[in-house]
Order: sequence, then C-alpha cells, then structure tokens
Amino acid sequence: MRELQFQRLRAMVFRAYENVALFRERVKEQGLKPDDVKSLDDITRLPFTVKTDLRDTYPFGLFASPMQDVVRLHRSSGTTGKPIVVAYTKEDLKVWANVMMRAFAGCGLHKGDIIQNSYGYGLFTGGLGMHYGAETLGAAVVPTSEAIPKDRL
Repeated sequence: MRELQFQRLRAMVFRAYENVALFRERVKEQGLKPDDVKSLDDITRLPFTVKTDLRDTYPFGLFASPMQDVVRLHRSSGTTGKPIVVAYTKEDLKVWANVMMRAFAGCGLHKGDIIQNSYGYGLFTGGLGMHYGAETLGAAVVPTSEAIPKDRL
C-alpha cells in the first residue's frame, strides 16, 4: 500500500510541477525538484496549497489539465471574495462517481434501490457526485434538490 501511495504521490508531484506555475514556483522556493521526492516521508517537504491560492490564481491558474481535456467546470458564488473554479476531466468524473458508488455500497445501497438526492444541483455541486455515484451503482435517482415526503414519491 505504501508503495502505491508513493508512486501516486510522485506522479502527482511531477504532473503539478510540469503544469501548475504556482506549484512549480513554490517547489523551487523550497529548493526542491520533483526528483527529490524519494519516499512518502518527503510529503512534509512539499508546499501547501491554501484556499486563497484558488482565488489568487482565478480562474484557471491551478488547472493541471489543458482546457481541451476539461468537460465540466464548477464555480462557487464568490460571496466571500473571488469565485473559485474547479475543472473536471472525463476521468475525474469517473473517479468521483466510483468513489461515491463505493460509499453508497458501504452504506447498503444496492442495484435496483431508489435514492432521493435532495442535495441542490445549483452552487453546491456535491449533489452531482451523489447522483452519478448512485447511478453507477445501478440505483434509480430521484433528483429533487429538496426533501419529498415518502408518501408523495
């Protein structure tokens, strides 16, 4: 498991270094190069990304994928400052759906069950992950964005 985690960490560091200017600058400021990541313990040497970085690089400054690979954009309302934009590739959406499918399966949801998704489909985009995860499992989804009493379903 540790070897898998290490390989994924290295891949993420190389990808971010090659594609995200802010990450590359901060790694260089630490006096590091991606090749300096030799073990999982080296994660403590890597720079943090904080929420203000998302605003300071608005809109697309932290994207590690080219826009031609982006299939969905989500954006916050920006009520506390600049909005935050998040991009998803097809693979990202597939991973998100599978993670949610596993969470639902762990809670006892099965193929053929019906799930009411009362999460909003507006600014809180987590409802979409719930929706696609339940569908991936084979459950029927009732996308309501509000609670519907069981006797009205």
